[in-house]
Amino acid sequence: MNITKQQLLQIVPDARSRINKYINYINGYADTFHIDTPLRMCHYLAQILHESAEFKYTVEQGPTHYFDKYDTGRLAKMLGNTPKKDGDGYKYRGRGLIQITGRANYSAYNSSSYCKGDVLRNPDLLAEPLGAVKSSMWFWLTHNLNKYADKDDILKITKVINGGTNGLDKRKMYLERAKKVLLKQ
Repeated sequence: MNITKQQLLQIVPDARSRINKYINYINGYADTFHIDTPLRMCHYLAQILHESAEFKYTVEQGPTHYFDKYDTGRLAKMLGNTPKKDGDGYKYRGRGLIQITGRANYSAYNSSSYCKGDVLRNPDLLAEPLGAVKSSMWFWLTHNLNKYADKDDILKITKVINGGTNGLDKRKMYLERAKKVLLKQ
């Protein structure tokens, strides 16, 4: 499933200056990760456009102390970060177009056949366009999100990616825009 630059511009016209960094990777890997129908692409785009603020950010934003919540306690443990205050929360903060977060997710991606660098030692590889796209598509595939896309279940996809419903209205807006362009609704 390929998407043209013109189609993507119809979905996110304000992202004109950023699209070229990502579109070739999205088209180059969509079939590999089975994002291979218009509806799957619509759902994938809705999520990455929200998570990255229309391709503006591939690293989770906030002051360093904001990431302390990922460094110790229940959330740190859930993300696979070390239990002591050692900077894992900041080091393994959300990156990529889906903003994968935590040592456990970085390690799982690092161990996959899709990762071509050491993201545990160099987490910023996930912030680069290739790493940002591939890690987001890997997350999509390994969390079986195509199944929910096929059912047109944006709520379930959002909960898997976000852990809740943060930004659901914006994700729905992107989904509707994508459907109008890719499904000709």
